[in-house]
Amino acid sequence: MQTKYLLSEDQIPKQWYNIIPDMPGPLAPVINPRTMKPVTPDDLLPIFPMALIAQEVSRERWIPIPDEIREIYKLWRPAPLYRAHRLERMLQTPARIYYKYEGVSPAGSHKPNSAIPQAWYNKQAGIRRLATETGAGQWGSSLALACNFFGLECTVYMVKVSCTQKPYRKSMMQLWGAKVIPSPSEFTNAGRSILAHDPDSAGSLGIAISEAVEDAASHADTNYALGSVLNHVCLHQTVIGQEAKAQMELTGDYPDVVIACCGGGSNFAGLAFPFIADRAAGKQVRCMAVEPASCPTLTKGVYAFDYGDTAKIAPISMMYTLGHDFMPPGIHAGGLRYHGESPLVSQLYHAGEIEAKSYKQNACFEGALLFARSEGIVPAPESSHAIRAAIDEAVLAKEEGKEKVILFGLSGHGQLDMGAYDAYLSGNLEDYDYPEQKIREALERLPKVTL
Repeated sequence: MQTKYLLSEDQIPKQWYNIIPDMPGPLAPVINPRTMKPVTPDDLLPIFPMALIAQEVSRERWIPIPDEIREIYKLWRPAPLYRAHRLERMLQTPARIYYKYEGVSPAGSHKPNSAIPQAWYNKQAGIRRLATETGAGQWGSSLALACNFFGLECTVYMVKVSCTQKPYRKSMMQLWGAKVIPSPSEFTNAGRSILAHDPDSAGSLGIAISEAVEDAASHADTNYALGSVLNHVCLHQTVIGQEAKAQMELTGDYPDVVIACCGGGSNFAGLAFPFIADRAAGKQVRCMAVEPASCPTLTKGVYAFDYGDTAKIAPISMMYTLGHDFMPPGIHAGGLRYHGESPLVSQLYHAGEIEAKSYKQNACFEGALLFARSEGIVPAPESSHAIRAAIDEAVLAKEEGKEKVILFGLSGHGQLDMGAYDAYLSGNLEDYDYPEQKIREALERLPKVTL
């Protein structure tokens, strides 16, 4: 009855897995929002170092991880894989449930897997400061940590509603030396424009991205760092799935279904992409992305070209989107409140290679409570979406009388999200309806791209 499956430090992956060579068909071009033509490396140099631009477009299946990055990874990698024996017993299911736990990182989530390399490559390029956005604060705290390690300044535009909901995430960023600005703010043209239209704006990841990109583009010593969506971010996160595959070998099991929460796509990509490579090689494995019902990018969005941010500064990508100026309700899973989806994840979903499911937040917190009371870990609200789907898969296995191997990603702990749990336990957590009319209005303003 083994519970933990551990790898040694010398088993930390030495390469990131790049899924692009194994994608179903060619990638759509990324479009410059000013010229409406395909982006060139020169277009991206004002905000990214060349090394990350090269990773963004690389067709190499394996990208070496620099030794200095692997040394820092040793602070928490390899992350443990757990068999959820107690949850299985509570559900009385024949399913075998495993979870890959990323909450052991210093920042408490999977986000440092990309924050560390992004900060390192920028340091190598001579950059002095990084600007970024954050929703729930997991990415912002991770980049603050990374910048602290490499002696870089860090400015974080934190979505205003999350800044209010999660004050200790802001404290954590400041502890590691970052400057935290609630977004929308008066510090950028993008922020001022939003506030002029809506002084009480709760903010969104799309708005915060606009502010961070504008900040980076207007300062020669500053670059931009994104915590999800982009190809190189998904690439960096594949250390999760590579380790999970090695650990599943130790269990003697192989997953029938791999489940992860999905906002911009980095957590899902990190766990699922190495298993999708197995699908490309003929293995039978389902991969499921789980999102909020109030921000249902994959399950209710359209597959189209759209801006990556609200102010239309960021490049235009082919992705599932709810519209770049769609304002999601203020759910507690702030890291999933993004209007778009990773182009890589979007293309896989459009091709039928992955599944998607959405849940309202009370159902997710119900699953989180069950998990916390059986396995002991308080999950991040984002991770609760994966837990909910895993529980439903396990219950279905019980109803069908079938054995099933379930692997899900526990992307972070929720110890700084207790306000959300207080709201749930007191019966004050609101379930937001899918805002169909608002999304329809936002989709009417998609950019017109002709190739």
